[in-house]
Amino acid sequence: MTSKSRIGTATGLFTALGLATALAQSPALDPVRVAPHIYESVLDNERVRVLKVTERSGETPPLHAHPDRVVIFLSPCAWMETADDGRTIMQSYKLGDVLWAGRITHGGKTSRVVQECSILEIELK
Repeated sequence: MTSKSRIGTATGLFTALGLATALAQSPALDPVRVAPHIYESVLDNERVRVLKVTERSGETPPLHAHPDRVVIFLSPCAWMETADDGRTIMQSYKLGDVLWAGRITHGGKTSRVVQECSILEIELK
């Protein structure tokens, strides 16, 4: 690989990362704005925003974006997602599970709740 092609590859990577960052911070894709029936802001300051999330069985959240965050499951929770390659994947969590989740844009027709979820999401600013 030449130094010119490495620069092109690096430039493409930085462009993709910049786009992902912009999408995750887009007010148009703010979960509280696009799905107020699911997401409620319970604390918002200069360092974090805490969202109370209630997704009901059979519900499909609309397209939305999240920044980096900590996710705390307040109830058992399960949903189905369709991967880019068409495979269906079930994700499930137990009461009290805590995980780190990086920034992401998701929703729309890609996931479906199969067990009602009660979650706290602590978004980093």
